[in-house]
Amino acid sequence: MTPDHDRSPQPGGRTGLSALLRGHRLAAGLTQAELASRAGVGVRTVRDLERGHSSRPQRTTVELLANALELAGAARSAFLAAARGPVPAAGPVTPGGAPPARVDLDHHAGTPATLPPPVALIGRDRDLAELAGLFTDGRGPRLVSLVGLAGVGKTALALSVAHAVAREHPGGAAGVLIGEGSDAADVLSASVAVFGVARLSELTARLDGRAALLLVDAAERAPDAVAETVHRLTGAVPSLRVLVTGRHPVGLPGERVWPVAPLDVPPPGSERKGPAALGDYPAVALFITRLTQVRREPPGPTELPALAALVRRLGGLPLAIELMAARGRILDLNELLDRYGDRVLDLATSSGAAERPGWDTRDPGRPESPRAAVAETLRDAVAVSYRLLAPDERAALRRLAAFGNRWSVALAEEMLADPADTDGTVVVDPVPLLDRLVELGLLSVRGSGPFRFRLLDAVRDFAAEQATGAGELTAIRRRHAQVVARLVARTAPELVGADLPAAVHRLDEVSGDISSALAHAAVDDPLTALRLAAALSRWWRFRGRDVPGRQWLRRLLADPRTADVDPVLRAWASLGVARLAAEHGAGAEELPAARDALAAFREAGDVTGELEARTVLCALLIALGEYGEARTQAETVLALAVRHGRVRDMAVAQNNLAWHDIRVADLAAARRRLATVDRLAAQSGEQRLRVLARANLAEVSRLEGRYADAVDQGRRVVAALADLGDPGHRRRVLGTVGLALARAGRSAEAVAVLAELRPPPGPPAPRLGEAWPPGRLPGVTPGVRPEDGICALIEGNLALHRGDRELAAEWFAAAAAAGAGGQDRRDVVEALVGLAASSGDPAVMDHLERACRQSGVRLLPHEEELLRASTASRIG
Repeated sequence: MTPDHDRSPQPGGRTGLSALLRGHRLAAGLTQAELASRAGVGVRTVRDLERGHSSRPQRTTVELLANALELAGAARSAFLAAARGPVPAAGPVTPGGAPPARVDLDHHAGTPATLPPPVALIGRDRDLAELAGLFTDGRGPRLVSLVGLAGVGKTALALSVAHAVAREHPGGAAGVLIGEGSDAADVLSASVAVFGVARLSELTARLDGRAALLLVDAAERAPDAVAETVHRLTGAVPSLRVLVTGRHPVGLPGERVWPVAPLDVPPPGSERKGPAALGDYPAVALFITRLTQVRREPPGPTELPALAALVRRLGGLPLAIELMAARGRILDLNELLDRYGDRVLDLATSSGAAERPGWDTRDPGRPESPRAAVAETLRDAVAVSYRLLAPDERAALRRLAAFGNRWSVALAEEMLADPADTDGTVVVDPVPLLDRLVELGLLSVRGSGPFRFRLLDAVRDFAAEQATGAGELTAIRRRHAQVVARLVARTAPELVGADLPAAVHRLDEVSGDISSALAHAAVDDPLTALRLAAALSRWWRFRGRDVPGRQWLRRLLADPRTADVDPVLRAWASLGVARLAAEHGAGAEELPAARDALAAFREAGDVTGELEARTVLCALLIALGEYGEARTQAETVLALAVRHGRVRDMAVAQNNLAWHDIRVADLAAARRRLATVDRLAAQSGEQRLRVLARANLAEVSRLEGRYADAVDQGRRVVAALADLGDPGHRRRVLGTVGLALARAGRSAEAVAVLAELRPPPGPPAPRLGEAWPPGRLPGVTPGVRPEDGICALIEGNLALHRGDRELAAEWFAAAAAAGAGGQDRRDVVEALVGLAASSGDPAVMDHLERACRQSGVRLLPHEEELLRASTASRIG
């Protein structure tokens, strides 16, 4: 405390001129010399008055000082009266009277004013409501600290809270803005001055038990002084509550720490839902709001992907969003993303008003202080919080920055473990560290699942820079790849059975980390990369990533550094290549790889691998027209599964054999077998297999001519596959539904299915009754897209239903050509039947007979009847 704080008041407890002068001067943020210059008096006059050496100053001097301090109302009267002698005690601050002033202590720059107005908040409704509840609850905490990274919106939230609860605090609601280098005496003097008194003891008497609220903003500028002052205030004034903002907690007993998180950002792909859905995310709403202040046009359709990417890259940090949006005056959003997407740490802010919304630090009577003009970048802002960490905490943060997506406590534990501790004997508990990072606003925690932790993008970028400077980045990325590979290896066995949806979702949540780990390990640690990729083939297939997944596996298998790895690992990788190749019609190329994998599994006595390899071979052989061997492989899988009690593999084998029943037109046998599949799949908890069995059942219903049943069953399967993934099977079931609709004459619904089957930028589906113009028939070129054949088959049936035999023949010819290299030769036979019935060409009949003979496909009764009717019509 300074001597002024020890000086006693005048007789009767009234405050003397010296104490009032010093309090108002500090409240105005002025030095003695600055006040003297503004008032037009000597600095010695001000110094003597504050020291009490001049007890009866001239009235003109006092009025000059009052004018310079911009005193008005009761405060001015009390100040002038103090210069004349004893004065009555000042009245309390009430909601109906003049509101308390705020104080700007930032290098003593600023002028007294009312509590700044609330700042418009976006996306903080829940925080505002819950914080207001704390301050209106009589049992709530006396001290609440809003903590977080610079620019996250602490001040704006605090001001809104203070205004929201002001009426519940009849003693007044006031605020102080802490300045760099302030001592405890400065903070205390300013804190009591905003309530119209000069001493702590007077504040207690003035409030007289009435609730009051003090907002202390930017506590990190003088943390020790703030802590000491708040401790004294709450101890001496029981009715006072304090709301503090800072980059770290005050550190007092009973403090409620409230981390202020960044705004929610849209996940990748959300821009496809349109501008309205995108604008529901607070980070996007803030960006658009600020953008409209610098340009008239809202973001256009071509800018929406860039908008979503920008706010994600900015991590939802409000200050960064505002700074980026301000550049929209010159650049469009795509240009902003290109120019600044990888340079968010270089975004320039300032330590002045832009950082403290609501506080007006400008002083019209003098130039800005040197600090107010100092520019900062986001890098500087993050560095301040980074320096608050202990050395071991900084090292841990640099490691955790390797995670690009959300991560779990368990993953953090693995990432922070000592690499030399291969046995895991030393357990590192990451919880205290995570709590510290949350406390400083460096770590975001969202949701209730395991993967709920995420470093802010700016923090992650900064930590990566620090790791590069320390020469740690390569080792950290290698460690990250190993951690991700272990996670995938633990999850891969769950990609079958009852846990499949949860396992797929788990890998979805770390998809970005999987990609980055694979990219780094492929160069730095190919063995880890191969282990990772070999365990991903099912997930890649479920998520439609068969082409890039196959490319990764082939690249890693060809790497000479993996030539001598465990043969079983290479076998799993080779099998993954074959499985993925089958998804895009390239299975023939990988048949040798699948055979080699089977041999390796048999030599190692790996039953699980053998079952998988034979199942994949079955699919490849069907695509090659090797139906006899394909059926033999399926029967071998069934026998092997029965011998080892593998219920799920029994169901898989029975499902494959059902296709062979369909091929030979034994639909009754296929129905019985599919019922067995459903029972076995239910027994093993394999929901996906049950869905696939029902997909095949829908196809059986269609082939039986039960079109309404096929549509109903197929649509239920499509809905289930939307949750499970597996785009290849979903495409096939949509084809079943579309064919059933076309054969049933439900043309409008069939056209809608076509639109869903054809992905953009494919040709648009024709309107009902409209023919495709010549030369624009999709699917004519074999192998262009997997859906081309089935789409052409649906189109042919639609044309045939309309009576347009010429157009139907073109479509059926396209379907036959597109399906020639496909997996299901029954589609080719069905297309040739339609072509023969439409064209009456004897050559087509010859082609059909050869196709049936080579594939072993037998015609169904209704197909034979259609051909007989066509032949009779041609003869007649």
